[in-house]
Amino acid sequence: MPRDASELAHRLACEAEAVCRHYLSNGKREGRYWLVGDVHNTPGRSMFVRLQHSPKGPAGKWTDAATGEHGDLLDIIRESLRLGDFRDVAEEARRFLKLPRPEPEAVVRPSRPTVGAGSQGAARRLFAISGPIEGTVVETYLQRRGITHVHDGGSLRFHPRCYYRPDEHLPTETWPAMIACVTDLDGSITGVHRTWLDPDSFDRVRLGKAPIDTPRRAMGDLLGNAVRFGAADDDVLVAGEGIETMLSLRYALPTLPMAAALSANHLAVMLLSSSLRRLYIARDDDAAGDAVQATLANHAEEAGIEAIPLSPRLGDFNEDLHIFGLDALRAALRLQLAPEDVDRFLLVDRCQP
Repeated sequence: MPRDASELAHRLACEAEAVCRHYLSNGKREGRYWLVGDVHNTPGRSMFVRLQHSPKGPAGKWTDAATGEHGDLLDIIRESLRLGDFRDVAEEARRFLKLPRPEPEAVVRPSRPTVGAGSQGAARRLFAISGPIEGTVVETYLQRRGITHVHDGGSLRFHPRCYYRPDEHLPTETWPAMIACVTDLDGSITGVHRTWLDPDSFDRVRLGKAPIDTPRRAMGDLLGNAVRFGAADDDVLVAGEGIETMLSLRYALPTLPMAAALSANHLAVMLLSSSLRRLYIARDDDAAGDAVQATLANHAEEAGIEAIPLSPRLGDFNEDLHIFGLDALRAALRLQLAPEDVDRFLLVDRCQP
């Protein structure tokens, strides 16, 4: 019978694929890994769980490439079932492994912060040591994506040599990076998002991002939080997924507060201010965009907030801006905004760049 958490984790690792099939049922096996959207069993491919021991590490270890979060199979049980007490996690692990219950004092595991919480301090330090984006490759990168004027409200910074590590067993690289701060409703920094850039390359595939496997990563506490452009406590807000998408809308509507949740999964559970009376959901034109719009709209309406979708003509609003231009984007938004918001945010800004 396992006497501590490490032994429980070891026994689960021996059954890694069975654990994934049970608790991460929305994923699938590819080679030696189980791929899924995140530790909460969201469909997708950004999180991978090692199913067999290899030179890269033991079975059962997982990493979310989108957020930088990592852990073991006990963490998967805890997060997928949203269990707060480790006693409940251990009990569920024993149930899965069909093990007898231990004596009351048998299992002890030190308390552990929520996934990502331990990296909040590192996120704040990285943002603090980064500098303004003016005159840097960040500004060039955004301009090449059609965002000629960046209305970021101080949420973006530049780091000339930001560390990137492809894998825990591979050497660290450095690349220039756009650093975006993730904040809660009170404005406290809970994490950062990094976009590594290649100042010498811009093509239709990478669009100026560095030639690495995961040129975008986040760290810190993302759940419920967002990269914010404008006041978090206004009565109108536009919420969407990507930073470039929201900056494109912000270029067209520079006085309208906006928030980038960084992924469809995080947008669906974004926290909304009590002062909010109208929420525009800037959806991407794909199946995930449809699903997140429905989920977030229901969440908003339950809180007494009017929810209105904003739909792009192409894949997302940055693509619309890049292909059709600023005037066409503003014309399309005018048809989708509430009349009072057209007067308040769009007509006032038509003479602005």
